[in-house]
Amino acid sequence: MGNVSLRRLDLGYFVRPASETGGPQPRVEPVLAYLVRHDNGLILFDTGIGDAGPETEAHYRPRRRALREALSGAGVGLDDIALVANCHLHFDHCGGNPLLGGRPVLVQDVELATARAGDYTVDALIDFPGAVYEEVTGEAEIWPGVRIVPTPGHTDGHQSLVLRQSDGTVVLAGQAHDFASHFASDQLARQAALDGVEPPLPPYRPWLDRLADFDPRRVLFAHDCSVWEPARS
Repeated sequence: MGNVSLRRLDLGYFVRPASETGGPQPRVEPVLAYLVRHDNGLILFDTGIGDAGPETEAHYRPRRRALREALSGAGVGLDDIALVANCHLHFDHCGGNPLLGGRPVLVQDVELATARAGDYTVDALIDFPGAVYEEVTGEAEIWPGVRIVPTPGHTDGHQSLVLRQSDGTVVLAGQAHDFASHFASDQLARQAALDGVEPPLPPYRPWLDRLADFDPRRVLFAHDCSVWEPARS
């Protein structure tokens, strides 16, 4: 297994309007990316908020931190990135991809097909000059200790990155759940089902069974600075 380390990158935030929060108030959400250092090179998981046009700008009121600036703060440049992986191809996750032309972008085949079908994301963020995609069908080990795992729900082609580190496994879950607390609730629903608690019980995402195989010690998210950790260490 290669040596794997991780750094979180702050790429700004946006304001989710009350019509999308399920409550009376809007909510400000961070936009986070992750820089993975591996013996084979650097992987960038998500790339920030792209320009989706005046209507979307007015709707979400984003404030961006430039990808180049965020990487510089981590001591690297755009040219140092070997691979890009997007949890999915909405504009707030793949906005920096055009700055990384020529680098392979790892994406689920169903996600790329959906993005190219239209009315899904910003076309200029998908087929930009130098775009190179490595389509993944389901689960795949990318490098030793680095694995793509499908986590559909937010989109059909959503994926997470599972990293084996010397002291345990870290999952970069993107927007598989909006919040660490939602992930925790699903985890407990799964545990209650496994413990034989009588229905009714809330449903949980079936791919949690696969993530449990990795016994993660931390799960990190794209729009939540909180980190999930197991109750039992």
